[in-house]
Amino acid sequence: MNIRDPWDFSDITGCNTLKCANFDYGCNRGRADNGILFLDEIGELGLDEQAMLLKALEDKSFFPVGSDKEVQADFQLIAGTNRDLREEVRAGRFREDLWARLNTWTFFLPSLKDRVEDIEPNITFELQRFAVAHQRQLHASWQGNFRDLTASVTRMATLANGERIGLHEVNAEIGRLQQIWNIAENKEALTQSSLMKILSAEQVAQIDEFDRIQLQGVIDVCQKSKSMADAGRRLFSVSREQRQTTNDSDRVKKYLAKFGLSWDDVNG
Repeated sequence: MNIRDPWDFSDITGCNTLKCANFDYGCNRGRADNGILFLDEIGELGLDEQAMLLKALEDKSFFPVGSDKEVQADFQLIAGTNRDLREEVRAGRFREDLWARLNTWTFFLPSLKDRVEDIEPNITFELQRFAVAHQRQLHASWQGNFRDLTASVTRMATLANGERIGLHEVNAEIGRLQQIWNIAENKEALTQSSLMKILSAEQVAQIDEFDRIQLQGVIDVCQKSKSMADAGRRLFSVSREQRQTTNDSDRVKKYLAKFGLSWDDVNG
């Protein structure tokens, strides 16, 4: 129940907790009569509210908040709390007789930190709830394959200090993956912008990645050069100094010919 619900009587004298108001709301409005009433955080109830709840359980009747007329309510009660009610009873903060009435069936649910297998489905649930509330679906992308995922987890586990993969390892791996994927995207864009304009997709697929990268660099230089000789001087500026005779144009021509290309093909 929303605490601003029009049927919330928590501001009326006689009940100073929301849990008590929820009890009044559920029973007085017929929501729990002949049904089931769930009260969360029952350990937070004060002793006066505990007495009220005990009377309702034993006599199946209670006085609604702000009213002097007793009403009947027959219900099954399920209560939840994050406190150890046995300790609360020993400390005098929880009525022993109420604890005895509640303690027909008791289930202890471990904390989420002790149920690591439940973390993933709970994250999925919270993301789905966020999507419904904000009309915005969050998506995570993975640009690799399963082998890439295996390698990524292996790297983080290997570099982890101790028994946990820490934030440092995760951030380092994210940076590494981003760099790899950016290089792949840039390479693909580069291929599309140059090689695919000169060679067919089938021809590009038959060239090793090493040769493809090298060819792309040669084509870029050729397209920025005024002539084949100018391109040769740029491409072989170091090795040409070690030769007695140089024919840079011929070297460029022979290199392009390896891939079935000519100067006109590159600068067409």
